Amino acid sequence: MCGIIGIVGKDQVADRLVDGLKRMEYRGYDSAGVCTVEGGQLVRRRAEGKLGNLVKELAGNPAPGLVGIAHTRWATHGAPTTSNAHPHATGEVALVHNGIIENFKPLREALQARGRSFESETDTEVVAHLVSEQVEAGQSPTEAVQAVLPQLRGAFALAIAFRRHPDLLIGARLGSPLVVGYGEGETYLGSDALALAPLTQKIAYLEEGDWVVITREGAQIFDSANNPVTREITTSGVTAATIEKGNYRHFMQKEIFEQPTVVAQTLSSYIRPLEQTVALPQMDFDLSAIDRITIVACGTSFYAGMVAKYWFETFARVPVDIDVASEFRYRDPVLQPGGLALFISQSGETADTLAALRHCKANGQTIAVVVNVPTSSMAREADLLLPTHAGPEIGVASTKAFTCQLAVLAALAAHLALKKGKLSADEEREIVKHLIEAPAALNAALSHDEEIAAMAHLVAPARDVLYLGRGPDYPLALEGALKLKEISYIHAEGYASGEMKHGPIALIDEAVPVIVLAPSGPLFEKTVSNMQEVMARGGKIVLISDAEGLAEAGDGCMATIEMPKVHPLIAPLVYAVPVQLLAYHVAVAKGTDVDQPRNLAKSVTVE
Repeated sequence: MCGIIGIVGKDQVADRLVDGLKRMEYRGYDSAGVCTVEGGQLVRRRAEGKLGNLVKELAGNPAPGLVGIAHTRWATHGAPTTSNAHPHATGEVALVHNGIIENFKPLREALQARGRSFESETDTEVVAHLVSEQVEAGQSPTEAVQAVLPQLRGAFALAIAFRRHPDLLIGARLGSPLVVGYGEGETYLGSDALALAPLTQKIAYLEEGDWVVITREGAQIFDSANNPVTREITTSGVTAATIEKGNYRHFMQKEIFEQPTVVAQTLSSYIRPLEQTVALPQMDFDLSAIDRITIVACGTSFYAGMVAKYWFETFARVPVDIDVASEFRYRDPVLQPGGLALFISQSGETADTLAALRHCKANGQTIAVVVNVPTSSMAREADLLLPTHAGPEIGVASTKAFTCQLAVLAALAAHLALKKGKLSADEEREIVKHLIEAPAALNAALSHDEEIAAMAHLVAPARDVLYLGRGPDYPLALEGALKLKEISYIHAEGYASGEMKHGPIALIDEAVPVIVLAPSGPLFEKTVSNMQEVMARGGKIVLISDAEGLAEAGDGCMATIEMPKVHPLIAPLVYAVPVQLLAYHVAVAKGTDVDQPRNLAKSVTVE
């Protein structure tokens, strides 16, 4: 969600702090701020809206100093105003915070009873006052943080600056990621490696409950029991070049067009093309003994899980439960011994999904995770790590991470089927053959970009849009509707095609475009009959199918989008492309902020 960067430097830090915030704009935010320590003072500058407003503020009111913290905020407690923007400060300390302090209300009331005054509506400001109380009572920065951290409930990553200590920052994490970066005579804090990419490649990931004191000489890390600990320093491999748009207008557009490459990269980790077999990472459990799978995810990742449910049950004949992560724990799910709990997340830090993972782990489930960040919290807590290799995904609306998730899940389904004795070696080779074909099929789908752009104006004026699909195309209908909602702000809904007559058909008229995903095959005729029901009521159809399907049912459609003829296994990957492109071009036609749609954040690290 929000972005944090902190620098204990040997040169002026304000401009570099702002540059760090720019690298984290993809996370989504609605205000920003910096605070430096200079001449025994905390120099704080904040602004509502985009970073350009903060840059203007700093141009008129500079923030000198060799030590500083900065933040982009996505509003949780309190509106996105300047007074609610981070950093929050008292006379002694300033801090920035990702996450949520669940018990902020009683803490705030107790602080107010002790005479403390608040300037914001946020949960974060209570932490500033709690630390400040300790400092004002004569405690050192480390003693103050030690005293305050046990009082906090919730999820947080903190970076704290101290007025009387211009040579250090303190960071802490619980349920929200924070990394330490090591430079030459400088040390850094960041939300992730990407935030620190131009500053350093040497990073250490803080573990759950860790807190850290950083100075120019390095970092001293402590665990939740305040014991000094060592965390491995690794080379991140992330560079500033990975977040350039290149010749593309938006990051989302670039990431859509990267899909053939990144899906190929991902599949290369899971298949042996010469032997035509699936190869998963080493695991310390017997996959053949798995007799039930529980899939948990949010948003686009949830729809990837819905597709995977079809694959696991069709190929491996293993029953699958699938849950939205935000609801999972609260229904007290029945988790059978010996089950596999599979979690899907781009960031590996999604708060609801991470909490569900820990619930399953505590209830004896084997944990598998599909993530795009192999050093994330979920990755570190898994029994089986299944990384995607999509690279940094900057656009808030997920695209390439989704298709890479599908690629991994297809490989996992095939391998599970083999282990369960439901797939012969010849059938496995056939599946691998089709997976290898996926990148080329994605390229073929992308070749229709211009015609999709040309027909986007037919959808852009709509207030409501319906998406229909059957079988594995039903989750794609849900994903298409989500993409359109996310970036064009058009109300859209996805339905299983056969369900249309059970209610949604009442919405059909000439002003409601209906997007139909229907590759030719066993379910095609049934979907065509649903299309005819729409047309009979004046509905405008956009049919997405292969040449065979368009020849059979394309007449009378408002528009058609041709996809390559592909095996049903890889159809969900291929048909993701036209729904992404349609949403993208409609959003461009409407003039919305494609990469940073309103109210959304890239990584949702609060429940």
